[in-house]
Amino acid sequence: MSFQRISCAKAKDLFDNPALKVADIRDPSSYAQGHVRGAVRVDNDNVQDFMQSAPKDAPLLVCCYHGNSSQGAAGFFASQGYSEVYSLDGGYEMWKMAAPELCER
Repeated sequence: MSFQRISCAKAKDLFDNPALKVADIRDPSSYAQGHVRGAVRVDNDNVQDFMQSAPKDAPLLVCCYHGNSSQGAAGFFASQGYSEVYSLDGGYEMWKMAAPELCER
């Protein structure tokens, strides 16, 4: 199992799928200042709960600050049996410029 790196433009297309799940692995303060619409903040404390609530056959977009840490997290989710995992290139910093309509606080 593996994941795909995906551009903000391509990631926006994923929002057409109502089954999409978004995992934000940034710190609580950064998440509170703004995040991808519908994102759940995921860390070591709640990753098991997140995996119980996120179907393994639904698309999963992983977001971090700049698109580096999300690759490791995406690899982890893929290794756990998620079939359609994406790492957001550019992270939230790029996303908030590329898709401000898909951001929330």
